[in-house]
Amino acid sequence: MAIKVGNIVSHTGGMEWGAGKVLEISASSTMIQFSDGKNRKIAVSHYSSLQPAAPASFSPPPEAIVETKAPRAPRAAKKKK
Repeated sequence: MAIKVGNIVSHTGGMEWGAGKVLEISASSTMIQFSDGKNRKIAVSHYSSLQPAAPASFSPPPEAIVETKAPRAPRAAKKKK
């Protein structure tokens, strides 16, 4: 199987991860975002564990809600002696 950025794949050893989308490819590994919300690096030696998956089987994880913290009150200036 030829692996390209954007391909939808599944990992035979991690079926509970769901389908994944190939994000980037390097000489030694591939970064895949799986439907369980985790990005995983798969080594070239494990490419045989990757199988093509139907594009509809990949559901991107929901975007994390970023909570903003209330700004801190300014510190009181120290008195100089």
